[in-house]
Amino acid sequence: MTCLHKLGYSDLEVFPLALGGNVFGWTADEAASFAVLDAYTAAGGNFVDTADSYSAWVDGNSGGESETIIGKWLKARGNRADVVLATKVSQHPEYQGLSAANIKAAADASLRRLGTDHIDLYYTHFDKPEVPVEEILGALDELVRAGKVRYIAASNISAERLRASLEFSEREGLARYVALQPHYNLVSRDTYEGELRDVAERAGLAAVPYFALASGFLTGKYRPGAAVDSARAEGAARHLGSERGQRVLAALDEIAQAHNAPVATVALAWLAAQPTVAAPIASARTVEQLPALLRVAELTLTAEELDKLTEASA
Repeated sequence: MTCLHKLGYSDLEVFPLALGGNVFGWTADEAASFAVLDAYTAAGGNFVDTADSYSAWVDGNSGGESETIIGKWLKARGNRADVVLATKVSQHPEYQGLSAANIKAAADASLRRLGTDHIDLYYTHFDKPEVPVEEILGALDELVRAGKVRYIAASNISAERLRASLEFSEREGLARYVALQPHYNLVSRDTYEGELRDVAERAGLAAVPYFALASGFLTGKYRPGAAVDSARAEGAARHLGSERGQRVLAALDEIAQAHNAPVATVALAWLAAQPTVAAPIASARTVEQLPALLRVAELTLTAEELDKLTEASA
């Protein structure tokens, strides 16, 4: 079995690729989602990431569809103890924001949909700077003390607010963030590298980057003149027109060929090798998309290859 990584200074041990649940109930129906979850765990995967708002943006959905599917799968397989389950609060249409009351109500709703009595890793999905960190951390700490949440984490937060949150937890002896979920990949480095990563590194936080494959662009299937049937095609295609995107693809192609590996695997391997990163998040709507993602657990790039990709993406 693949070696699991400690998540920051928590005692959670996770597979080096987190399976994104954003597609469950969106581009993957229940049967397809079950198949992907089965294949991921059969390969040694144990880290499933979702959010209470997935996938409220789809016509006919109201939010919570992904959690509901994952909950049904956990019940059907009887494997809750083997899965590190991460979900998020602040964006569900009925549970907007990070007030103390909302955090507690949203957590209870997530627990019901997931069919479990605890969430392993609970993220604030998007920080709400109008809510004092004292209120947010106080509510999260209550969830931890009640046994409903094991560890807490943050996503889409500024370095300043992250620092203030960590300092408050430390000062008051409250639950403290153990992980951070930033938007980070080979063609989107600016939001994380710099002050935010410095704060995370000093505090011993693990990074679990989302959009690890830039909405599919870093799979290599988006090329000039190629039409791709995907709900994310527009998001991925915007990188095609940039010089940076072309440089990155060229470097990925070269290294992928040297390792006889898919382009997506190489892109994930670069991300996995970056400071603080514990497990990139990537999603698959079909079982056929999984092997290229899972192979990141086995691929180690050389220092020269990492440098080549870093320079191409500068």
